[in-house]
Amino acid sequence: MRRGRGWIVGAALLVLAACTPVEAPDRAGAATMPPTLFVAAKRGNSLAKVDLATGRQVLRVPSCANPHELATSPDGRHVALACYGGWSVDIFRTDSLEKVVSITVGRNARPHGIVWHPGGTIYVTTEARQSIFRIEHPLSEKPALTEFATAQQGSHMIVVAPDESVAWTTDLGSRTVTRIDLVTRRAPLSVTVGEEPEGISLSPDGETLWVSARGSNQAFALDPHKMEVRETVATGRFPLRIAIRPQGDVAITSDLQDGTLSVIDTATAKVIRTIVVSSPAEAETRFQVTILWSADGSRIYVAETGSDTVAEVDYATGKVLRRLPGGAGGDGMAILP
Repeated sequence: MRRGRGWIVGAALLVLAACTPVEAPDRAGAATMPPTLFVAAKRGNSLAKVDLATGRQVLRVPSCANPHELATSPDGRHVALACYGGWSVDIFRTDSLEKVVSITVGRNARPHGIVWHPGGTIYVTTEARQSIFRIEHPLSEKPALTEFATAQQGSHMIVVAPDESVAWTTDLGSRTVTRIDLVTRRAPLSVTVGEEPEGISLSPDGETLWVSARGSNQAFALDPHKMEVRETVATGRFPLRIAIRPQGDVAITSDLQDGTLSVIDTATAKVIRTIVVSSPAEAETRFQVTILWSADGSRIYVAETGSDTVAEVDYATGKVLRRLPGGAGGDGMAILP
């Protein structure tokens, strides 16, 4: 009789498991779900998730004031949001968009650029404090915060070395790029790079730092250790952001005033293609900003803040495949493959 009851309970559990379509850990411990895009809407003060299989927005929740950059956790279960209108980093579940943690980094700190490192630590710029914060154990009851000064105005975007020994920021107000030593705490090293450097991306091997300077219509390849400019590349007008393809072969700039993407061969530091996302007339109203690659490098996502859309671009053909809902002033983006 006991054996029969055990068989019934076991069978019931198997049926329940088979009928539950929620995210589950894969062999690497990461959450699995349909390919998903997350978008922070800075005018709408909201966070949304878009199912990339259907192109539909499946969920939208209120966020903090003026949300900007996003980063997903290494296991895919959470997404971190920089609250540019205030002083916190807010963390949401990727399945339900339930907010689970709000980490204060200093009153009116204006956090903006954010990285969730594969090692589990979050790094975020705090413009008003002219610094960055390292947030260790961000999902614990007591996250450990360490502040590193940049001593530069408008420290806006950030990248972090694979071994977490160094971080780099673009500093709009000071017209500089800054190297921050996260281990020895030596004084930061800042160098002038173009006019209004904003976009920043690190090559997959960590040996080249790419920066786009929106005020001078240029991209720069820097030695990330010596902080010396190796190459200077003319791009389209107002290259707000720069992003390296996961394969490392090209970098693209988001040329806001032209409505285009400049494709730069990282080996030769030459523009090899120009992808048209909008006509010059459309560019004035679409106002393209953040750019993001899909994990396999086949798609480019372009946040169009003015039209509240996200353009999905096929990299191989350069064609805009569709426009996805971005919310009011959709800007920051993150993706789960």
